[in-house]
Amino acid sequence: MADTPQAERMSERSAVEELIALLDLEPIEVNIFRGTSPQDRSQRVFGGQVLGQALVAASRTVEDRLAHSLHAYFLLPGDPKVPILYEVDRSRDGKSFSSRRVVAIQHGRPIFHMSVSFDVAEAEQLEHQIDAPNVPHPDSLPSEEDMRRKMIDRVPEQYRDHFLRPRPIQIKPVGRMDIFKPEKLPPQQAVWIKATDTLPDDVSLQQCVLAYASDMTLLDTALLPHGIGWFDDKIQMASIDHAMWFHRPFRADQWLLYVQDSPSAFGARGFNRGTIYTEGGTLVASVAQEGLMRLRKT
Repeated sequence: MADTPQAERMSERSAVEELIALLDLEPIEVNIFRGTSPQDRSQRVFGGQVLGQALVAASRTVEDRLAHSLHAYFLLPGDPKVPILYEVDRSRDGKSFSSRRVVAIQHGRPIFHMSVSFDVAEAEQLEHQIDAPNVPHPDSLPSEEDMRRKMIDRVPEQYRDHFLRPRPIQIKPVGRMDIFKPEKLPPQQAVWIKATDTLPDDVSLQQCVLAYASDMTLLDTALLPHGIGWFDDKIQMASIDHAMWFHRPFRADQWLLYVQDSPSAFGARGFNRGTIYTEGGTLVASVAQEGLMRLRKT
C-alpha cells in the first residue's frame, strides 16, 4: 500500500511524539493554558485528548504532588479547528491535598470541566487490591493495527487513511470481535494498552497519557450486549462524564491490562467501569464513565 500524505508527515515525528506535543500546553497567562487538536480530526475533539490536556493544565499549577483522582464532565463537542483554552482555579492547597478545577473553553463557552485532587506520597499505610484476571499475554495477541489492516477492504474509501493512521496508543484486544457485524456478547472486555514508544520519565506525564488512553475503548463495553458497533449509523455515542483514580505508580509505555465492564444501560445512557493493571498484576488505576448511547430515529 502506498504511503499517504498523512503517513509521510507522521514518519517525520512518531505518533507518541505527536501525543507528547499535544499534551505540552502553551501557558498564555497565570492559570490559563492553550491546547490544540490534531489536524486529522474533522468533526469533534477526542474526549481523551481533553482529559489529558486538562490534567496537564491542573498538574502545572501544583508542585511536589501527584494527581490521585479526577472527575470530569463533557458539556459540548469540541471543535478541532480552533484552540482550546484551559482555565485553572487553584481551589485549595492543604498540608496533604491540593484541589484544582479546570474549565475548557471554546468560542466563549465552556465545553468541559474537571475537578482534580492531588496528594503527597505517604508510605507504610494499609494496602490491598483485587487481583487481575487471568488473560493471555499481550505477546500472544494480534495488535489492533493488524486487525484493522485485515478489514480495510470493508471500510469506506474516504475513511481508510484515518482508519490506518499511526496511533500513539497500541491496543491488543483479549478476544476478537467483528466491529462491523458484532455478535451480542456479555458486557465485559479486556484490552492490553501501552504507548507505542518510550515516554519521558515524568510521572505526571505518564498519568496524562493514561487518562488520554482510558477513553479509547471504555464506552464500547456498553454496546457489547446489544450487538451494535461504532460504525452502525443507528446509534449516537458520546462520553458524558469520566472519573479516574490513580492508585500506584506505573509506566504508560509498558503493557497495562484494561479490564472493563458495563453494569447497566438505561435511558440512552451506558455506565462503564474499568480497572487497569500492570503486566505483573498490580492494580494502578480505576475508571468509571457514563456515556450517551441513543438509538437514532429512522
